[in-house]
Amino acid sequence: MTNLFVAMSVTMIASVAFADPPATVEDDLGILNPQDTGREMLTRKIEMGVIDSITCSLGINVTKNDNFELARELTQRCAEAGYTKAMTWMSQLENNGLGGEYNPDASAEWDRRAAEAGDPVGKFNYGLDLMRGHGVAQDETLGREYVDQAAKDGLEIAKRLQGADYDLDAVTPDADNWKYGPLF
Repeated sequence: MTNLFVAMSVTMIASVAFADPPATVEDDLGILNPQDTGREMLTRKIEMGVIDSITCSLGINVTKNDNFELARELTQRCAEAGYTKAMTWMSQLENNGLGGEYNPDASAEWDRRAAEAGDPVGKFNYGLDLMRGHGVAQDETLGREYVDQAAKDGLEIAKRLQGADYDLDAVTPDADNWKYGPLF
């Protein structure tokens, strides 16, 4: 009898697990069974103007799925709402021309904003920008100060750069040196 009960339970669980999800229905009263994951959900949240920590953290993952336009739109909204991790991702998008044009000035500005908001990664990245003169006027002394702040905040890569006597090749090998020459 126990085996029959177990077999019936497994069959019921399997049938529920493989059942089609309920249909999404939208009417004047709202959305019944809205998509709660994936791009559809992110697109809907952008359209609704929903900016919160969960939406922003999910949006960052979109950058890894080759939908850089959606990633840029959501990440920019999150960055403008004050989420520092989104600011550092906006810098990355600008610095690599993902979902838009390559824009070192905008990249450095996002790093500066994250740094001023207290984000250790923002401090480190802005320090690198200043030391290189990438997207901002070169100022090695101020750049080292930002790196030192990031190291004081516990950021390991900043400590590594300090230990290498601020040799930028210790943290960013020469793969992008063409990009990091001073622009001024």
